[in-house]
Amino acid sequence: MFIIVLNGYSGILELWESSMLIEFNVTNFLSFKNRATFSMVASTDDTLEESNVIATEKHRLVRSAVVYGANASGKSNLLAALNLMRRMVLTSSKDTQVNEEIDVEPFLLSTECDGKPSQFEVVFLQGGTLYRYGFQTDRKRVHAEWLFSRPSTKEATYFKREAQNIDVNVDRFKEGKGLEERTRENALFLSVCAQFNGDVATGLLKWFQNLRTMQGFAPMGFAPVTIDKLKAPKHKGRVLELTKVTDPGITDFDLQQKKLTLQDLPKELPDEIKKDIINDGPVIVELKTTHRKVDGANKDVGEVIFDLEDNESGGTQKLVKLTGPILDTLETGKVLVVDELDSRMHPLLTRLIVSLFNSPANGSNAQLIFASHDTTLLTPKLFRRDQIWFTEKDQYGATDLYSLVELKGVRKEAAFGKEYIQGKYGAIPFIGDPEWLLCEGCHE
Repeated sequence: MFIIVLNGYSGILELWESSMLIEFNVTNFLSFKNRATFSMVASTDDTLEESNVIATEKHRLVRSAVVYGANASGKSNLLAALNLMRRMVLTSSKDTQVNEEIDVEPFLLSTECDGKPSQFEVVFLQGGTLYRYGFQTDRKRVHAEWLFSRPSTKEATYFKREAQNIDVNVDRFKEGKGLEERTRENALFLSVCAQFNGDVATGLLKWFQNLRTMQGFAPMGFAPVTIDKLKAPKHKGRVLELTKVTDPGITDFDLQQKKLTLQDLPKELPDEIKKDIINDGPVIVELKTTHRKVDGANKDVGEVIFDLEDNESGGTQKLVKLTGPILDTLETGKVLVVDELDSRMHPLLTRLIVSLFNSPANGSNAQLIFASHDTTLLTPKLFRRDQIWFTEKDQYGATDLYSLVELKGVRKEAAFGKEYIQGKYGAIPFIGDPEWLLCEGCHE
């Protein structure tokens, strides 16, 4: 059963300004020992210029990027780093985080990283202004934090923080004055300023809200967006049209609402918590799909209602849940980050989703970033070299991140997928001789 609790859902579909990612850096986090830089800046290459490049007066950015690499090479860790930064900005100032540890794990395979904080930094465009924001943190406290803008060729400082010493530029960030002492050691100063309705901080928080990240295989967290889209006839038609690519048999969607009951909650949940939830009066939405029913002569005789979770395939479930966020991202100019976008989906469907972003019709300048193993997408007809990234671990377990455009001798019209599988770009697993695995006595 596809269930969404509506009373806790609000504000996710507000129309913000186009929010574009320029660069993301991470250091000493999970498998990233040294500073790794992921960039959406377009190279001077003019390949697929009209469809794949966002050109503004000052910037040239790509509309999408894909990350390849062997299993456990760091693809998911890169996206997890971006997700952790987003989550910390949006939640660290809340009262519920007062006594909680920060969910950050440094690189554990080198003594050089022992006792050192992890670092995250993002460069982005918001409201036509370029910002550079970052912080250093461990599980207990924020060690450093900074915010700069670049109105021209020179950066302007908004604030700089070293532990609990926060230096605010009152000319540019007067909203931060007086909030230094209100900032806990495990909270971000930017988040605190936004909590007190600072104009600049609130605007930057909106950028992180516009950065949608999905980890793992189940896009359950995106389901409310699809539910909301289905309530509007024009959006419902688009969701249905895209869903039919996976299952042409689906003729309609049906949203069925009812009040949450004790029987709908997990049995292992304590009774007191169950009663508190029920007393809040939440509403459940069950998403159903409609299929036509025919007789022996294949003539329509009625309809059959399917439950999305119980009766539809895993690929259809994933696409339905993703369709709302995909359409909303394209309409409102957000950034969508998806780990394993191609899992449970046909390669042509994944290609369709990428093509929606790599298109002149993407007038809101929305961006898509995803990790994949699908080498059929590695073609110069779909991606430029500066849109293709790789993760590869060295012999000491540290991830190296690099783009195809950085590799010398790769032609812009090369067969990217074929050359990648051949090992010309690195970032593939070492398989060895499979017969060795079946050899008796070889492993003694």
